[in-house]
Amino acid sequence: MISLADIQAPIATEIQEFEKRFHQVMESDFSLLNQTTKYLLKQKGKQMRPMLVLLTAGIQGGVTEKTYRGATLIELLHTATLVHDDVVDNAAYRRNSFSINAVWKNKVAVLLGDHLLTKGLLLSVAHKDYDLLEIVSEAVKEMSEGELLQIEKAKQLNMTESVYFEIIRKKTASLIAACFAVGACSAGVPTNQIEKMHSIGEKVGMAFQIRDDLLDYGTHDIGKPLGMDIREKKITLPLICALKKASWWDRQKVLHILRNHGHKSKKVAQVIEFVKSLGGISYAQKVMNNYYKEAFTACQALEDSVYKKALSLLIQYTIERCK
Repeated sequence: MISLADIQAPIATEIQEFEKRFHQVMESDFSLLNQTTKYLLKQKGKQMRPMLVLLTAGIQGGVTEKTYRGATLIELLHTATLVHDDVVDNAAYRRNSFSINAVWKNKVAVLLGDHLLTKGLLLSVAHKDYDLLEIVSEAVKEMSEGELLQIEKAKQLNMTESVYFEIIRKKTASLIAACFAVGACSAGVPTNQIEKMHSIGEKVGMAFQIRDDLLDYGTHDIGKPLGMDIREKKITLPLICALKKASWWDRQKVLHILRNHGHKSKKVAQVIEFVKSLGGISYAQKVMNNYYKEAFTACQALEDSVYKKALSLLIQYTIERCK
């Protein structure tokens, strides 16, 4: 079993330095902002995205001052999107704690997300990191387009495999790819090298999102509520595969559940069993592993270093729970 401690070992000092700087950026003299940002900091996750930035920079020549700013920009953007996502999804919890919108209501949550995003933009402008800003701004555009496309397809219930891949490339893989590109860019490497790292990151992001979609079908016991995507009428790869294999009548029954009964646990369980019985889980795992292998192979072609070894472990870690 891969541990985060193994992955973080080459950048342990850099992670501590990043955390110190990130906390400083989040500080505010404005009482309400200070309360909400401190609350967010207590909920911090595994910090995989800053780790990706730092490891990629290490591979490409070394962590610089610009790397710390890039990692901070990415984490501010990521935190802002999580706050906004909870408003969009009307989610009351985030990482086993009440979400910002649950504690301070939607208006504060939206404004806080805007504030965090603006802090990231101003940090880049102040240091003239326009190249980092371009990479991250493109990711923001892609993420919003992906979310809107998913909302549109949830209403229509006509998801195809190609559209699914477009959605996850935009809404998830684009930010992971930006982490790789920001890390490389901060190390001062040529454009073609930045693009190569961006491509590796995109493959990692695709595998990561498919893994997350698989968890919704109970592929691993992690305490996550099952069937959340089904309740929200999100048709992901396991279900797309099953619907393609099903008879016309069975397909209509499942779509009827999605339209009208997604809030009923027994009906959700029926859809999960339908997906498993028609090979939707195994197909999605196969596709996920293909993206993983492509990313891992591309990573192995990079120059050997402790950073490359740690990045390879992190890529493995992203899909470990579904193997």
